[in-house]
Amino acid sequence: ADGEIIPARIIHRVDFDHAGRPRPSRTLVLDMRQPDAASEESDPLRLARFINNAPIGIATASADGRITMLNAALAQITTEARLGGSIAAIVPPADREKLMTVFNSVIRGERDQAQTDVNIASGSETRAQITIAATRTGKGDEQELSATLYIIDTTLHQALMQQLEQGQKMQAVGKLVSGIAHDFNNMLTAILGYSDMLLQKHRPEDPSFAQIMDIKHNANRAADMVRKLLAFSRKQTLQPGVLSLTDLLSDMVSMLRRIMGEKVRLHLEHGRDLWPVMADASQIDRVIMNLCVNARDAMPRGGEVTIRTRNIPASEAGTVAADVMPEADYVLIEVADTGEGIPPEVLDKIYDPFFTTKGVGKGTGLGLSTVYGVIKQTGGFIFCDSTPGEGTAFSIYLPRHIETEAEKAERIEKARPEPETREDLTGEGRILLAEDEDAVRAFAVHALETRGYTVIPASSGELAVDTMEEMLEKGENVDLVVSDVVMPGMDGPTMMKELRAMGVTAPVVFMSGHAEDAFAESLEEGTEFT
Repeated sequence: ADGEIIPARIIHRVDFDHAGRPRPSRTLVLDMRQPDAASEESDPLRLARFINNAPIGIATASADGRITMLNAALAQITTEARLGGSIAAIVPPADREKLMTVFNSVIRGERDQAQTDVNIASGSETRAQITIAATRTGKGDEQELSATLYIIDTTLHQALMQQLEQGQKMQAVGKLVSGIAHDFNNMLTAILGYSDMLLQKHRPEDPSFAQIMDIKHNANRAADMVRKLLAFSRKQTLQPGVLSLTDLLSDMVSMLRRIMGEKVRLHLEHGRDLWPVMADASQIDRVIMNLCVNARDAMPRGGEVTIRTRNIPASEAGTVAADVMPEADYVLIEVADTGEGIPPEVLDKIYDPFFTTKGVGKGTGLGLSTVYGVIKQTGGFIFCDSTPGEGTAFSIYLPRHIETEAEKAERIEKARPEPETREDLTGEGRILLAEDEDAVRAFAVHALETRGYTVIPASSGELAVDTMEEMLEKGENVDLVVSDVVMPGMDGPTMMKELRAMGVTAPVVFMSGHAEDAFAESLEEGTEFT
């Protein structure tokens, strides 16, 4: 006012709306005579930088829900956030009432802070957690109530949580299924064993021969279901080997075409120079078979099933599912159909055991559960992409295997034909048998005794140790120990260690309905498992 010339810094800023049109500009004049005000570290500038550089969306809104300020992070989360616009616009119509109810409760002073989870209006499916806090400006009776909104993008977090919950659910179900399968294995061992014994005593022309065969046939069907349960729970014993998927699929084509029937056309597209994988060939057969049968059933009026294979280098694998699948080399097997597709509401249940969309009597609900278990136990990954009315594609990623010289030599050795020999399984000697299941123990005793062996049965590990101790005191010993692995009280591996401590050097054969890897660490080197 007095004509004094003073040093000043002028900061001019122009904002643009979503269409790129300039909005009213703002100009800040800083008095350079006041170092604190002119400094780049002054409180207003420091606060502005803090808000704009924050990794979460921040906005202020007036009492009527109009946005008065927003930062860059919020503009990246949604393009619907605009100065002067309503906060309701940042969420889709379905979530607007929910957001405004929480916002109004804060504005009315019912609570100082409130939180809600909503979808965000954006080009992709985005979830966010919005925290609304009351803000008061002014002094005394002239205070105005507004709100500050903190918007955190939780899309990835919620996706990871869903995957974690799904994994925990599958793990819990797998433990339950594994226990049930073990119990069924014990029952079926006795049924199948006694069926074989009865068949040896009856001629094919006997009236009861066909009935015994029916018993054995249905018991084998039940045993196959148990194998599927163990596959889902990833507790089956696999026999992995180095596989060429090109050769494996070529061998399956003729059989698959017969299964597909006349209405469904099967196409096989081999990738060039496929890398080898380490997997159990019979289980990969089962995986492909299950997926193809499901594809056929999804096309009652006919269609096409395409099986494709190709190499997936690590650079490409990293873009498939970075949060789930590590970046590495894989071999892809894709089974795609042109069927009815899978409804979105059931897509997350398809790997659950006993879940099926087929009619009563047309499926056990274990097909995809088996596929899931085999692929996971093999170290691979499986993803499903389905569009109702267009079809479904299952993509299986198996890790690339780099064969060592020792593995190559072993593979060549196994490929050499061995002369057929017929062995005489009768013999003599003493066998200590430890088995807690009465039916299995009774069958095993009967089967071994019919072959000429003397069997000393024990219903537990402790009883087997006590029996062996009494025999050693009499100067007696055994030629072989046959034992279950999982028993109440003393288990098989513990019993074996006790016997070894007593000086028993007889070979030990373990038998169990559980998979070998469930207790492999407990077994001593050279122990045979059946």
